[in-house]
Amino acid sequence: MSTAPSHPGSDDAAPEGVSSPEPVRWRPLMAGMRRVRAVVDRVLAGLCIVIFTALVIIVSWQVFTREIGNYSAPWTEEAARYTFVVLALVAAAYVFSERGHIAVEMLVEKLPERGQLVMGLVIEAIVTAFTLFTFVWGGWRISQNAWDQQLSTLPVSVGQIYLVMPLAGLLITFYSVYYMLGILSGAERPTPEFDENAEAI
Repeated sequence: MSTAPSHPGSDDAAPEGVSSPEPVRWRPLMAGMRRVRAVVDRVLAGLCIVIFTALVIIVSWQVFTREIGNYSAPWTEEAARYTFVVLALVAAAYVFSERGHIAVEMLVEKLPERGQLVMGLVIEAIVTAFTLFTFVWGGWRISQNAWDQQLSTLPVSVGQIYLVMPLAGLLITFYSVYYMLGILSGAERPTPEFDENAEAI
């Protein structure tokens, strides 16, 4: 006796872009998390483009004023340095959206399915704990300690710029929690999927 194929609206159908069917009880939560993630992804991608463009303009102006005008604009050095710091932190958070951080998966993939699931959760939990302690709590402390440290050529303080560190930490934590829930629900693989196109780039 043959079984009827599952339909998009049935309980066995997997939402688009996930690795396996989700239990019904997980679907509202994961659907909401996906919507939030999509918005955060678009914001981070836009910020990366804007900040990188600003960095290129600042460095280009610095080179132009030094080579053509024989006078390097004094604000460009500090602006380029701190723009790069902000770009690195925002881009690092964005990389976590696709689990694009460095990972050695050879040993984990040799484990049985349950072992892979446990290791996937443990790894994401470690990332979350490290990020909350180092980026969020540590970054907040650093920004507060440097809040009154004014930059000589820019109208902001070092502490105000360093606020990007706890912000990036909160974003990384969001992505880690998203993937922990995804692994538990069966919507995400315990280890990142290999993307040949990304590797070729």
